[in-house]
Amino acid sequence: MLRARRFDAAVMKVPFSPPDIRQEDIDAVVDVLRSGWITTGPVSRQFEAALAAYMGVHQAVTVNSCTAALELALRALGVGPGDEVIVPAYTYTASAAVVEHVGAQVVLVDTAPGEYRPDIPTILAAVTERTKAVIVVDIAGVPFPADDLRTALEGSRPAGRLGVLDRMERPAVIVDGAHSLGATRKGMRAGQLGDFTAFSFHAVKNLTTGEGGALCWRPDLEIDDDVATRLVRRLSLHGQTKDALAKTQAGQWEYDIIERGYKSNMPDILAALGLSQLGRYDEMLATRRGLIAGYADGLAGLATVLPHAGTEFLSSAHLAMVDLGALAPHRQQIINHMAEAGISTNVHYKPLPLLTAYRSNFDIVDFPNAHAQYLAELTLPLHTLLTDESLEYVIASFREAVERAA
Repeated sequence: MLRARRFDAAVMKVPFSPPDIRQEDIDAVVDVLRSGWITTGPVSRQFEAALAAYMGVHQAVTVNSCTAALELALRALGVGPGDEVIVPAYTYTASAAVVEHVGAQVVLVDTAPGEYRPDIPTILAAVTERTKAVIVVDIAGVPFPADDLRTALEGSRPAGRLGVLDRMERPAVIVDGAHSLGATRKGMRAGQLGDFTAFSFHAVKNLTTGEGGALCWRPDLEIDDDVATRLVRRLSLHGQTKDALAKTQAGQWEYDIIERGYKSNMPDILAALGLSQLGRYDEMLATRRGLIAGYADGLAGLATVLPHAGTEFLSSAHLAMVDLGALAPHRQQIINHMAEAGISTNVHYKPLPLLTAYRSNFDIVDFPNAHAQYLAELTLPLHTLLTDESLEYVIASFREAVERAA
């Protein structure tokens, strides 16, 4: 248990998740600005190569968001009208909205009792012959057992083929890995567990490019890497056969538009920031994991901090999610008290059926486990600028908030 300390609340401010931007990051971005080439180009390719090496995959394609990466995975798989895609009810809208973007049908599944994610039997029960893909979420950075799900799906042959995976005879497994860069499971890194994995480099993520994302596929997937890479890059650039850098080569202005695509490529300015941060990413993960351990110790006996390590996995420690248990009815009081103390907290997430955009298609009563989990969830600040003193202050303020609410 952390020892009690006295704090001056008038001077203590704890933001929820500020970006950790250092001088080397600024220098890297300035170098790109001075280079005269600021859109997608050589630095983006360097970042992609470094990401692929870090994850132990053959290729990563950088884009402007995890949402774009998820949609590109669906489009590469040929998912569209008449198809179904299974998605957890307990997630952010991006995991589900992309399914509708490609014209397919979202099939929501409930979480397991007391969990933030569905179990594999629940997913399997939702599979039909129209199921082309399953999107699972590495919530808080804890890797979903996508490898086990792939095995369990064998024999669930979907109607029609799966685009670049035209030889696959089961629904594809797409991981929403927005939180999980650097997580591991059974010796495999995030990026190797699902057929496709989408990552986020949004401002609040462990590694940030301001806005950004990446898509990769597991290294043992039966896929032509060059074909898949060209397709994903083309789909992220209006369906155009050449990017801006290629067109600047002498006499190489000619291009074609193969599909009526969208525009979601990552420019070199953002890639430079990501490439710089990736160089110290393991150090950042170690800091975050230490902070999670501090929360678990400091809140022992009061609330349950989501475990970020187990016999088979190690999380990327993206979110400090706390199950309030019997304190759930007092959640807003606790949030308000901590806000008065200068501490920013959050809630992850409202189940999709509670949101206006989904209510016409789904009813929260059909997802009782997700609803119960949400009602008891509170997320505490977690970032690499959080000092030991600030951590103790958050824990002390939480305990004081509970005492006031009791």
